[in-house]
Order: sequence, then structure tokens, then C-alpha cells
Amino acid sequence: MRTLSRVMLLGHLAADPETRQTKNGHSLAVFSVAVNRVYVGKDGTKNEIVDFHRIVAWSKLGEICEKYLKKGMAVMVEGRLINRSFDDKEGGRHFRTEVYADYLNILTWRKNKGGVSQLAVENVAGETEEQEHDDVEVAV
Repeated sequence: MRTLSRVMLLGHLAADPETRQTKNGHSLAVFSVAVNRVYVGKDGTKNEIVDFHRIVAWSKLGEICEKYLKKGMAVMVEGRLINRSFDDKEGGRHFRTEVYADYLNILTWRKNKGGVSQLAVENVAGETEEQEHDDVEVAV
């Protein structure tokens, strides 16, 4: 049986990407995407919740993120969920869920000939083949 782990997020960068090279020469960028959701409470008031999702972009896509992404930009990220654990310096065990990005769309607003703002999408593809990146501690 085949399984599927896919996620699509549409939100804004919470901070500039943090980038580095692994000891084996792989590029990676790590950043958070803030996704807002609104719900109506029992008393009828609208409430907004912001969820922050940790994104990891490897290789060429990581280099593109470093070059073009800045805090506050609107993006759509598609990738797969990765659960991992790591030990801190005090020996405590931590668990983290991350999105390993496969595709990234940079969302911008542009005015058309009539002066009306329209959403423009710049599609950026990442690594599509399955990769193992055991040579780096991704905790930031």
C-alpha cells in the first residue's frame, strides 16, 4: 500500500530565511510561514488565530529562498511532512514537525492595464526526487 504525506500552505513569511551549507555541501534554508484562520466564537465575535509552520528547503530551492524571500512576503508552499527528534545540549529530547518544501510559489500583487490589482504567482520548483539529508541538524 502506498501512503501520502502532502501539505499546502498559503501564508506570509514570519522572518527572513536562515540559510547555511551542510558539512556535505548541501544548501538549506529554514523559515516560518504564518497562516491565519478566522473563526466565530459562541458569542458571535470573530477571532483570528495564527499558526506558524516551519519550512525546510533544500539544495536549489534553498538557494532560491535565500535570494528572493523576505519577511512578510506572501508564499504558497507545497511539500511533505517530516517528523523528527533531536537531543539538546542538556540531554532533553525534542520532537518537531516540519514541511520539507518541494514547490514554492511567490505571491505578489500587480496592476493590470486597467489599473486593477491582480494576484501574480511566480512558480519555483524544488527537488522532486526523494533525498536523505542526515548530515545536518536542522534545529534553528
